[in-house]
Amino acid sequence: MPRVFVTGSSDGLGKMAAQLLIEQGHRVVLHGRSEARGAQAMAGVPGADGVVTGDLSTIKQMHEVAAQVNARGPFDAVIHNAAVGYRESRRIETEDGLPQVFAVNTLAPYVLTALIQKPNRLIYLSSGLHYEGDGSLKDLTWQQRPWVGHQAYSDSKLHDTLLAFAIARRWPGVFSNAVDPGWVATKMGGSSATDDLDQGHRTQVWLATSEDPGAKVSGECFFHMRPRKPKPITHDTEAQEKLIEACRKLSGVELPS
Repeated sequence: MPRVFVTGSSDGLGKMAAQLLIEQGHRVVLHGRSEARGAQAMAGVPGADGVVTGDLSTIKQMHEVAAQVNARGPFDAVIHNAAVGYRESRRIETEDGLPQVFAVNTLAPYVLTALIQKPNRLIYLSSGLHYEGDGSLKDLTWQQRPWVGHQAYSDSKLHDTLLAFAIARRWPGVFSNAVDPGWVATKMGGSSATDDLDQGHRTQVWLATSEDPGAKVSGECFFHMRPRKPKPITHDTEAQEKLIEACRKLSGVELPS
């Protein structure tokens, strides 16, 4: 019976994925950014094995979340679902002086990947907006650029896809993939979203647990359980390594070889 950890599972697609995993008989540990959100997660996902808490906008709490997960581990799969949306109209800084969008969407998946005991499968939530991400990887923390929330989010989803593919290349014993869940009507996606909400969480669950040969692959981007061609730069080894090095410097955390 696979054990799965899902970040950002107090609501939205993370909660839906956790619910489906439990319905299928899998063991799930949830995550909320605070004690209150953790309690909300446990109330909303009956049958979960437990919850870890920590605000993934801060490097200190990224470490704390990883430590809590390792204390409950090992896990068969980790779904990196937690994210901040694209509607931020100004550059909100974390206690580390980083844009919140970058910290939660880009740096946290990197740090958790580096610190959590290697699972068999890793799933990173990307977005169709990753096609609009800045492939130059310049000014990742928005020190020089005028703030544009939509662009910051698009950049971060490009980063998640780059990270998924970098891990697939560096860790050949782990299935590592990116998922575009579609533009769906969650709190983040908004009521105008046009994609099928019921399909938004199913690919993550499939990749995390299925013995289907189609799910036991690595270095792919999926949309509704089918491979989708990502932005070409995501397969560029130099770009992958540039992102890894930037995350290493900003977090002080080394990605294991």
